[in-house]
Amino acid sequence: MAKRGIRIIEDKCRGCKLCVKACPFGAIRMVDRKAVIDYASCTLCGSCVSICKFDAIESIGESAGPRQAQGDVWVFCECETGKDELAPVSLELLGLARALAADLGVRACGVLLGQGVEHCVRQAGEAGAERLYLAENPALARFDDVVYTEVLAELVRQYDPEILLGGATAVGRALLPRLAVELHTGLTADCTELAIDPETGLLRQTRPAFGGNILATITCENHRPQMATVRPAVLPRPAPVAGRQAEIVAVPLATPPKPSLEWLSFVPRAAGGVDLREAEIIVSAGYGTGGPEGVKLVAQLAEALGGVLGSSRPAVDAGWVPYAHQVGQTGSTVQPKLYIACGISGAIQHVVGMQNAEVVVAINRDPEAPIFNYADYALVGDLFEIIPAILDELKAKPTA
Repeated sequence: MAKRGIRIIEDKCRGCKLCVKACPFGAIRMVDRKAVIDYASCTLCGSCVSICKFDAIESIGESAGPRQAQGDVWVFCECETGKDELAPVSLELLGLARALAADLGVRACGVLLGQGVEHCVRQAGEAGAERLYLAENPALARFDDVVYTEVLAELVRQYDPEILLGGATAVGRALLPRLAVELHTGLTADCTELAIDPETGLLRQTRPAFGGNILATITCENHRPQMATVRPAVLPRPAPVAGRQAEIVAVPLATPPKPSLEWLSFVPRAAGGVDLREAEIIVSAGYGTGGPEGVKLVAQLAEALGGVLGSSRPAVDAGWVPYAHQVGQTGSTVQPKLYIACGISGAIQHVVGMQNAEVVVAINRDPEAPIFNYADYALVGDLFEIIPAILDELKAKPTA
């Protein structure tokens, strides 16, 4: 079997420079209006093959079995604004990265940009990062998507990771699409599952599509790194291993990029605000509650259980519940110990937000409601009868 590689067919090359622009590793240059490949820099990603309009670049040979990973699995580690700690989704991704890296026979690595992030460094190691690329500079103290993109793109070009993951947060959604464009690679957003395909060695990236009605699995065959974002609370958070440390690779910034934003102020979330991601018990109201009075009844059950009020999108759209309480594809993704769905039909858009709950209880008068397919306990009946009965039982229960 021929050794795998990439070849320029000089007779067909027109000197258009599309391949030069498409190569994320700067491995192609023009000499006398003909493309020339620097094989020391080429990673065989195939970007030049797919972009050439004249069929002047071709892949030669075939790989025997699954593609061998050329680089490590990276996670962009996001420090929460105003805190010296990693965002929960970064911890979740580091746990996943360790599993993906084991399948590929490479390392799980974190990338951390900031200033004064000592606690984040420790957290990354304890969560599973074997190596941590650390860039500390006053210019990185506050998130700036243009600055962060420039620093990350240079790191990727230097170390050539196989996979780069990040959280589908406000920061991740601003940064990673810009980075993917800069690197001429793909990005699958809002994934619910990531795994290595045993036959090809590619990253299988699964996400809801067509309004959440189907799940699509996407692969990125010819471009590197393979990039994906995952919503918070979709993955289990790994238990930290005390004392486990990552190898630190210091990233010097001789000339820090100029900021593109002017920082005016930071207003932290008000105390007592809703944080569904951290709630252990969530009781959600759907359109089947019938209106504000039904939502009020559901809220009473949430309070009696020491939980938080959640909601489906139709109840939010109707103006019965504030958006901060919304669970689902366009709301929050949650992982409570107990999730009670009241008057919620079970559309896939809502299910993707609560399917990782440890125990699901569904209350609905329709015995054919799809939500029952995901419930551990199904209560078929009128919630205006069932919830008061539960509240009466809770009141009668003696307190410890």
